Amino acid sequence: MKAVVCRVNRAAVRVEDQVVGEIARGLLAYIGFIDGDDASKLPWMANKLASLRLFPDDDGKMNRSTRDIGGGLLLIPNFTLAGQTRKGNRPSFTEALDPTLAGPLFDQFAAACSEFVPVATGIFGAHMIIDSQCDGPITVIVESP
Repeated sequence: MKAVVCRVNRAAVRVEDQVVGEIARGLLAYIGFIDGDDASKLPWMANKLASLRLFPDDDGKMNRSTRDIGGGLLLIPNFTLAGQTRKGNRPSFTEALDPTLAGPLFDQFAAACSEFVPVATGIFGAHMIIDSQCDGPITVIVESP
């Protein structure tokens, strides 16, 4: 399981010109499931995203988490995170988890995250337009063990 996580002042996702999820200050996280991923990885990643200290404290150091600041988490399903680019110029997505498994896993992951922080999501399998105001920019890649 892989996440690309951005600290944002605000973020929203649209599907067919309708906002389906939005947050104010918090984290925008693109979530990709890799072949072999299962529900056992969800609690670790949910806790990690809620606990990542990417927000400044009073001294300007990144010592506060989304949970600490009362922020939100916008989760965007994104199978392209499993893309491999070692060979050729077109990414290969053969390492992505089958969508019939990844869709329900994404929903379970959103529920797991909501135990820690407020969560908004995109729609699995939909074409989405994501608007965000990245802050920093602070962007990290998180991979489950």
